[in-house]
Amino acid sequence: MKGRLLPAGIFLVAVAGQVQAADLTISCGAVGAELQLCKSGVERWEAQTGNSVEVVSTPNSATERLSLYQQILNARSSDIDVFQIDVVWPGMLAPHLIDLKEYLPQNATDGFFGAIVDNNTVEGRLVAMPWFTDAGILYYRKDLLEKYDLEVPTTWAELTEAAQTVQAGERDAGQKDFWGYVFQGRAYEGLTVNALEWIASYPDGGTIVDEDGEITVNNPQAVKALSHAAGWINDISPQGVLNYTEEEARGVFQSGNALFMRNWPYAWDLVQSEQSSIRDKVEVAPLPAGGEDGQSAGVLGGWNLAVSRYSDHPDMAADLVAFLASPEEQKRRAIEGAYNPTIEALYQDPEVLAAVPFFGTLYDTFVSAVPRPAAVTGDNYPRVSNAFFNTVHEVLSGRVTADQGLESLEGELERIKRRRW
Repeated sequence: MKGRLLPAGIFLVAVAGQVQAADLTISCGAVGAELQLCKSGVERWEAQTGNSVEVVSTPNSATERLSLYQQILNARSSDIDVFQIDVVWPGMLAPHLIDLKEYLPQNATDGFFGAIVDNNTVEGRLVAMPWFTDAGILYYRKDLLEKYDLEVPTTWAELTEAAQTVQAGERDAGQKDFWGYVFQGRAYEGLTVNALEWIASYPDGGTIVDEDGEITVNNPQAVKALSHAAGWINDISPQGVLNYTEEEARGVFQSGNALFMRNWPYAWDLVQSEQSSIRDKVEVAPLPAGGEDGQSAGVLGGWNLAVSRYSDHPDMAADLVAFLASPEEQKRRAIEGAYNPTIEALYQDPEVLAAVPFFGTLYDTFVSAVPRPAAVTGDNYPRVSNAFFNTVHEVLSGRVTADQGLESLEGELERIKRRRW
């Protein structure tokens, strides 16, 4: 370990009291089984190569993690060699990352989803390897829908009605803490994702900013989407959902206290674990559409592996990245943790499909997910996202109406746009 104090109070300490520095340091998330799967993958590479790696846990909030990364990279620090980066970050972090094409074989990205490789290629430089992909999906209690003779909802209105029905019935039966729907409502990147899924599911709801850089978020359908969502608070969703990230939502759902949950695929392995109180009572479906003329709109997520330009060992770090993103390692992570591979062939792998059946049934959801407007807004994306999720949080909290909030947001985005995205 390097034994240095990093921003946000992260400290790399020696293993077993030894003062022996690791060869490399990698940052990994800790949502669900993410950290443990990262550690076990790293251990496999260590056994294969004889090198040593320190795994550093970073904040679960993508917003907080980006801030930490920017502090480290702007300081040109070598404290972290390999960064786990969000799918919307390659453009803004590219100046600090090596071109993996210079370190990996020419066929290193063969078989990977081309759209993700393109997303991670900035001005011809491959700045990150695709590690796992994501799209928002709907988890539901199949036993409770059967109990109340209800169908899986295909629109948000149907979800609302089903949630109200089951919530009332379960509370009457004595489960006073039961709720109809939980999601990620804290003011952070996760709320940008949830709210984009709502507005993009309505016909002509827009995508905040379109591919041409035009601001589309202030429109009647987006107002309708956010107004509908605001109506969930203290009706089918608890007030506390306004402070939920992925794990808080999963905690409520997995404890048996919610009918529906919006989350990423990683939650599947956990809600189906032996420790889960709802094991074998859960199924997944595409997120609902915004009415009969709308469409399901799971937002594209996922994480990639990048190597810092300031690493003391870029060759070694690139080799670690190649190993962790390999077909064998992605297959293991899919089976053990339900993390979506970025290699197309694994979606036809019998062992993967046996472990996570919806990788097959929801394949179209994953390959046609809605992107966030990171490419068109570039370095200004964090400002755009912050403005959006703060506005949505105000609407959900009842401090402003949806039309007031979106009109104000449009003005703020226009000011950001003048900085040239």
